Amino acid sequence: MRIGFLINDVMNEELPSTTLNLAKRAQEMGHEVWLMDVGDFIYDASDRLLVHARAPKEKKYRDTADYREALVSKEARRERIAAADLDILMLRNDPAADYERPWAQQAGLVFGYAAVKAGVIVLNDPVTLSKAINKMYFQYFPEAVRLKSLISRNEQDIIDFYYANAQKIIIKPLMGSGGRNVFLVQPEDEANIRQMIASVMRDGYIIAQEYFPPASKGDIRFFMVNGKPFRVGHKYAAVKRVGSGKDVRNNIHAGGHAEVAEVTDEILELAEIVRPKLVKDGIFFAGLDIVENRLLEINIFSPGGLGIASRLVHKDYISEMVGILEQKVAYKRYCTGHLDNVEMNTL
Repeated sequence: MRIGFLINDVMNEELPSTTLNLAKRAQEMGHEVWLMDVGDFIYDASDRLLVHARAPKEKKYRDTADYREALVSKEARRERIAAADLDILMLRNDPAADYERPWAQQAGLVFGYAAVKAGVIVLNDPVTLSKAINKMYFQYFPEAVRLKSLISRNEQDIIDFYYANAQKIIIKPLMGSGGRNVFLVQPEDEANIRQMIASVMRDGYIIAQEYFPPASKGDIRFFMVNGKPFRVGHKYAAVKRVGSGKDVRNNIHAGGHAEVAEVTDEILELAEIVRPKLVKDGIFFAGLDIVENRLLEINIFSPGGLGIASRLVHKDYISEMVGILEQKVAYKRYCTGHLDNVEMNTL
């Protein structure tokens, strides 16, 4: 299997990284692995999609940090490869992380779609990702699992929502990730609410969300693969993320920490409610952020934490994922011309 992983910036990929965990394991399992970032594509005069890609030279590495060092070193392999020669291209870049590089936010989607046209299996489907480039996509999931929300760039709309929800709401950018510019607005913030709104509004539209008190104790990042709860044996892939101190954010990159997650019947029921849309939209890999029976967010661009989940419960979710990718390549080989990219994502 020849597999490519697209990330925002190869030279600055942070650890822990689900992408690098997957790339390292796939390489160790004998596959040809290439990494590239959003500035590496070429669409040449012959209508070919090419990529400046890189890979570590060795087959095995002590850990993911060692793999990353080899990837960014001067000794790493660098080649210009044809995208059509890849079996799979995983789009693991996060457009929200490129808010200072507007040109980069759409690049993975544009060239991902070109890769589909070249016959590559592209995960997740780039057409659906283009519709989900901000948190508006979340609003299209069943209302029964979502918190009450408002999306606006009008200051008074948000203030009215604040008072309508007992002066306790979360505000965050409509396009954002990793806990950046997320604020809990409480009664004691009444005098400063306009400044808080102005700060978030610099990033565009604001999504205001009712405050859900159980979220203060952490949330569950629950993984869906092929439109189904991801598990190895009887252990579901999930991580409990707990914020630090009084910080409203539970994201690991925002200072939170990870614990073993208890996967309840409520979580499995919620997953079943959102599953049909994930299948319909061609979402191979998704991270659901859940508190009790409510879905706080859904990450379909670059859900992270799979390696953490593996370590917490001693189950090898990373190898299992690579095995699923191998199956997709086999399906494509046997069913040439009969399956489109959306179908391949959840087959």
